[in-house]
Amino acid sequence: MPLVNPLPADANEEVKQLSEFFNETLGFCPNSVLTMQIRPEMAQAFINLNKAVMKNHGRVTAALKRMIGWVASNAAGCRYCQAHTILAAERYGATPEQLEHIWEYRSHAAFSEAERVALDFALLAASHPNGVEDSIKKRLYQHWDEGEIIEMLGVISLFGFLNRWNDSMGTTLEATAAETANKYLGSNGWEKGKHR
Repeated sequence: MPLVNPLPADANEEVKQLSEFFNETLGFCPNSVLTMQIRPEMAQAFINLNKAVMKNHGRVTAALKRMIGWVASNAAGCRYCQAHTILAAERYGATPEQLEHIWEYRSHAAFSEAERVALDFALLAASHPNGVEDSIKKRLYQHWDEGEIIEMLGVISLFGFLNRWNDSMGTTLEATAAETANKYLGSNGWEKGKHR
């Protein structure tokens, strides 16, 4: 049972209009946002930040951003965000092979070296204590420029907020996200946990 129950999707007209963004990314407005709208200004600020962070500027593709979010959420242990990011990665064009082998991104042929570095960065930046050091900086700059690194860290940081929010809230996981997570992550031990 969540700490605080979400409000209906139409509880605040401005939040409802802004949250249409999630219909594209997930196919529904997440319960996390529906809970945030108890304080509408918080939901509005979060949605606008999410839109800015996830905007596609080029080489850090929408699919890669969602896989970065997955690795960061896996490091934090947030099963709610793991389910959302794997669903969004699927919707934004990550290959089935990438989704099925996300656990093995470091060695599986479905991932390029540039993607591996980005995902390693996500793991190191989302770990506690933080593991970002000179060695990952050198690897990042072999494949990515400063703007792209900013985009990646924006995703990692956004999911840092979401991981804390959803794990503390015990946010109820939506059926579509749970189905996709079971499909791609279930064989490696993923389960809903507290997000029932």
